[in-house]
Amino acid sequence: MSEDRLPESDRLGDAPHPRDATRLFGQAQAEQAFLDVLNADRLHHGWMISGPRGVGKATLAWRMAAALIAEPPGQEAGLFGAPPPRETLDLPDDHPVARRMAAGSEPGLSQLTRPWDEKLKRFKADITVDEVRKLKSRFTLAAADGGWRVCIVDAADDLNTAAANAFLKLLEEPPERTTFLLVTHQPTALLPTIRSRCRMLRCAPLGPEDMAAALAQAGHEITSEDTALAALSGGSVGRAFQLLEGDGLRLYGAIVSLLGTLPRLDRARAGKLAEAAAARGNEAQVTLIFDLLDVALARLARAGATGALDVEAAPGEAQVFARLAPSPAAARQWAARAQEVTARARHGRAVNLDPGALILDTLFKLSDVASRCAA
Repeated sequence: MSEDRLPESDRLGDAPHPRDATRLFGQAQAEQAFLDVLNADRLHHGWMISGPRGVGKATLAWRMAAALIAEPPGQEAGLFGAPPPRETLDLPDDHPVARRMAAGSEPGLSQLTRPWDEKLKRFKADITVDEVRKLKSRFTLAAADGGWRVCIVDAADDLNTAAANAFLKLLEEPPERTTFLLVTHQPTALLPTIRSRCRMLRCAPLGPEDMAAALAQAGHEITSEDTALAALSGGSVGRAFQLLEGDGLRLYGAIVSLLGTLPRLDRARAGKLAEAAAARGNEAQVTLIFDLLDVALARLARAGATGALDVEAAPGEAQVFARLAPSPAAARQWAARAQEVTARARHGRAVNLDPGALILDTLFKLSDVASRCAA
C-alpha cells in the first residue's frame, strides 16, 4: 500500500489487500460460474458474492472487476472475428488495468466501504448514506473512455438503513455499462429487495491445501500447524491471519488445557489468562479469547456428537473432549448450556464489563456445565 493511501476497512490487519492477490484459491466453482455468464454475454448488473468471512470473496470481486474493465462485455467482432471465450479472470501483471488497480488509480472502479474518520483516527461504524450519494454523483459523469464501470461494495452488510435504501435505487435504475459487486457475509440480513436484484455467487470455506496455498501467497511460511489453522479458522484465510497475528494457536492450546481441568477448574491458570487479557490495549486479545472459547465449545459438542475430531487443533484436544462429552447425550447438554454461557459473555462485553472478570466468570460457568454434564 502506498504511503499516502488512507487506512482501508476492507484490509484485515497486516494481511495483503484483496487487490494484491495474484491468485484465488478454493473458489474455482464460483469463478467459473461468473465466466460462464460472461462468455454467454448474459451479464447481470448486480452480483452478490456471499460466504463466510475471509474465504476470498473480496479477492474474487477484485478479479471480476479487473476482467470486466479490461475486456468489457458485448465487444463486437473485429477484423479477426469475435474474441475467444475467456477461460480465466487472470490479467498479466503488466496489463494497464492491472497496474492502475494495484496503484488505486483505475477510473473505471469505484468502492463503497466504511470510511476512515480522520479526526477520530478510526473507521466509521457503517457505510453512510453520504457515501452512497458520493457514489451516485460519480455515476452522473460519463465514463472517461466509454468503457465499463464497476463498483465493489465491501461489505454490503455495513450499509446502514438509509444507505441501503439509497443504494437500492441505484440497483433499481443502474447506470449504463455498470456492474455492482456486493461482498456479503450475511446475505439474509440485507434488504430482500437488494437480494432480489442481484445474482448470487457463493464462496465456500477453504480446505487445508487451499488454506496453506493462500497463506503462502500472503507470505506465511507453510508449517505443520497449517492443518490446525484450517480447523480453527473454519476455512477462512482472514480468520487464519487473525490467529497468526494474535498467537491464536498457543492461546487455543491454553484454553483446551484449561478445559481439561474441568469440572475442577485450575483457578491459578485461569487467573493468569484473565490477568493477561485484562491489560490495557489488549482488546484484540480479549476478542480472540472469547472467539476461541466459542470455537472450542463448538468442537467439543461436535466431537461428542460424532465420536471423533477430524483434526486435533491442540495437543490432547481429542482426549479432553472425549472425557467431557463421552456421548451424544452429553454433547447435546454441552451445546445447550454452553450457548447460554457464551451469550452471557457477549452481553457482558456489550455493556463493557471488566474483561478479566468476565473471562473468569465464563470459565467458572463452564465448570458448572461440566459438573452437570458429568452428573
